[in-house]
Amino acid sequence: MQIVNDKLRFLIVVLMLVLSGCATPDRAPEEIPDIQISESTWRQIDDEISLASLAAEKPASNYARGFMEAWRERVRQHVESDFIPWFTSYWIQQWLAVKVAWYKLGAGEEAELPVNRLAAYLQEQYNDRVLVPVASEIDPDVIRTRTTALYVQLLGVQIKGIQLRHGLPPAKFDQHLMAMPVITLAPPMTNNASLYELVHADPITGLPAYLALNARIRNAAGGLGGGALETRISPAAKRVSEQLVSRLAVSGGASAASAVVGGVAGMAISLGAVGFGVIAHESARPEMEAQLREILAAALDDIWHTLMEDRATGVMAEVDYLSARIAGGLVKTYTQPVAPGTELQRRPLPDAQDVHEEGANDDVAADLPHAAGQ
Repeated sequence: MQIVNDKLRFLIVVLMLVLSGCATPDRAPEEIPDIQISESTWRQIDDEISLASLAAEKPASNYARGFMEAWRERVRQHVESDFIPWFTSYWIQQWLAVKVAWYKLGAGEEAELPVNRLAAYLQEQYNDRVLVPVASEIDPDVIRTRTTALYVQLLGVQIKGIQLRHGLPPAKFDQHLMAMPVITLAPPMTNNASLYELVHADPITGLPAYLALNARIRNAAGGLGGGALETRISPAAKRVSEQLVSRLAVSGGASAASAVVGGVAGMAISLGAVGFGVIAHESARPEMEAQLREILAAALDDIWHTLMEDRATGVMAEVDYLSARIAGGLVKTYTQPVAPGTELQRRPLPDAQDVHEEGANDDVAADLPHAAGQ
């Protein structure tokens, strides 16, 4: 009986404890203090973001330059192995003579028309025989996108380091990045993007605003064989065309004699002219090749410098746009009142030369040595 009473008393005590626990009000959650960040701290952070952007530009530029050096070398190889032998061959020269004759028949009194039409034809051949095959290996449009992706990845790594270095609450730091517009191509509004959206886009081609920027620059560049490339090949093509028309005007006497005489005698004159023409052509061919090589080399150098240096259409055009927008957006500072004793400790950003490609996309970064060594 005593044991039963003891058990009963134990159960009553447990029940009272449970009931008293249920009646106790919930403890209020511990409040996290709202850290106030001074204007000077935000200004320091903005300066570090600007330096991070500049630091990310250098490896991105080196990456693009490595690919474009390989592109230039491949263009040279295709010019030497395909375009020059094609253009300077005897029978192609004869075919071009026929084309010029047809151009002249339709030109009337417009003396420049045959030269311009021949230049357009030669430019088309250069595109098909040189630029298109090279682009199947190394496409400047693709290099532009990869260069931008590398820049954004390196920038994102540095920006994350800034937040950690200053001990900033992630929500406040993200809010600061959201207030910085870096792509402003609206309408529509999806063509706008903040710095936060840019560095968190994975991949960057999934960001609608980036696609709008990429499309705008590609359209300005004209794409392969058009726009900037075409305007720089055209003068070279016209110069070659003028030389060819002048040379054909001098060497056209035998064909004219064959046409006047006609019959078997005309055929004999024509065959004799071919034999003599082949010998004379082969004798003059090295000089013709040297002149063509010089003209095309100058045009290629002009194209390459445009692709590397043109801030509107080159392979660094997107990076230049984004870095300029970042620098422009940082003039606005995020201001909050300062509570005593809450000033955050600031540490300097690492030097630009300390920034490397660690944390960047391995597939993108790994392509650089391969392209530069092609």
